[in-house]
Amino acid sequence: QVQLVESGGGLVQSGGSLRLSCAASGRAFSTIGLGWFRQAPGKEREFVASISRSGRSTYYTDSVKGRFTISRDNAKNMMYLQMNSLKPEDTAVYYCFADLQVRQRPAPEYWGQGTQVTVSS
Repeated sequence: QVQLVESGGGLVQSGGSLRLSCAASGRAFSTIGLGWFRQAPGKEREFVASISRSGRSTYYTDSVKGRFTISRDNAKNMMYLQMNSLKPEDTAVYYCFADLQVRQRPAPEYWGQGTQVTVSS
């Protein structure tokens, strides 16, 4: 079992920045693949970014490449999503996920409760 708690969401103007954080517990942090999904109103949950257990490999959906950066600090048991140049279409609830399986690209097994990001135009 892994427990995930997101923080850092909020309201920001278009072009602004936010940093989301995800704290993980219940398992040795360096053994967990991690990432983010988001869900906008009336839409399906979609992949945003993920990061391997070591942090050496990262993956992004095309719409956030060059604007978002995923990172992790294994000493602090924390993962981050730095979001720059935010657009109104980034408005969504952002969910942290954890993957306990050994695979190249993390996939969600456990979810956090979500944090709201709202970008005003």
